[in-house]
Amino acid sequence: MSETPTVLWSRPENERPGTPLLVIFHGYGADEADLFSLAAQLPESFTVASVRAPLQAGPGYAWFPLNSDLSYSVPAVTEAASVVELWLEEVRANHTSVSLLGFSQGMCMATSLLRHRPSDYAAVVGLSGFVVDADGDPYFDDAAVAALKPEIFWGRDQADPVVPEFAIELTNTWMHANVKLTKVLYAGMLHGINAQEIAHVGEFLQYKVLNAK
Repeated sequence: MSETPTVLWSRPENERPGTPLLVIFHGYGADEADLFSLAAQLPESFTVASVRAPLQAGPGYAWFPLNSDLSYSVPAVTEAASVVELWLEEVRANHTSVSLLGFSQGMCMATSLLRHRPSDYAAVVGLSGFVVDADGDPYFDDAAVAALKPEIFWGRDQADPVVPEFAIELTNTWMHANVKLTKVLYAGMLHGINAQEIAHVGEFLQYKVLNAK
């Protein structure tokens, strides 16, 4: 696994210092370009970094192997998250804050990073995805998350045909126990993102990150 991920940036390097950073994690089988167009619809103060997952999956990439029933190995999740953390350590000092946005499998990544070091992140956005069933893995410090109660936006369609009900129930339980949750349901979106949701994400990031303090 490459130790330095491929990243698509919304600004040239000389314009990034002093800006808040928003890191985007794409879904299974996509790549770093897939969600990059969202950058133009979010608050322009952010520098957006869209990261490519490390494993080849069909025409695109995956953060960790997923079985057909969406089961996965927790060590594979933490390995992928650790690589992203090493990269974040290199770029974090340039930015006033770091927020995370993940779609589908990317939401697993964003929330797993938060669960390891919750104080590192200003806010997390999870779209049409779920949180990992950590099964007692020490990488996931949910006690620290619960103590901090970080801000999370969770958007989804109840008719999403991809994410199974057990994963939604687990995510719902975890969210209500550990974070300050902004949860919005969208009709007719299925396993996707629509304009209304992105508008809500922009408002959330403006209010919870840019206007905070």
